[in-house]
Amino acid sequence: MGHDLPNGYQLRMGSHKDRILLTQFMRLTYQELFPDRQDFAHLAQTVESYLSSDTPLWWVEFTEPTPVACLWMGNAIDLIGGDRYAYIFLLYVALEHRRRGIAKALMQQAQMWAIARGDRQIGLQVFSHNQIALDFYRSLGYETQAFSIGKSI
Repeated sequence: MGHDLPNGYQLRMGSHKDRILLTQFMRLTYQELFPDRQDFAHLAQTVESYLSSDTPLWWVEFTEPTPVACLWMGNAIDLIGGDRYAYIFLLYVALEHRRRGIAKALMQQAQMWAIARGDRQIGLQVFSHNQIALDFYRSLGYETQAFSIGKSI
């Protein structure tokens, strides 16, 4: 497929039947980033609203069919030029499987999917305090294009 997963790891395509598992992986991501927050019930609604045949999902499994990582892709529109582009909704690798090249292989999968569709860019969101992810994406050539800012009221 053009990605280089470490020995023992396999990539498989997900489906709409994986809604519960995808929600669990999203919850893991947010729990790691926001350990003081407990309520992530809204993530199930996000998956329900956006998981479709237009938003492919891939799982990485290790030796047995238990996912240890996932990549969920979607679509976005460039607000300046109006072009559709590939968007990464979720990239997650379980803690005990990190730093083995899995995320890099999944990013290669994302790029192959985007190129096959004719997209000219890939976008994603990273929380500003997630320095490890920021460094990883920058090492792959990603650059900051905008800032999302907010104010609690």
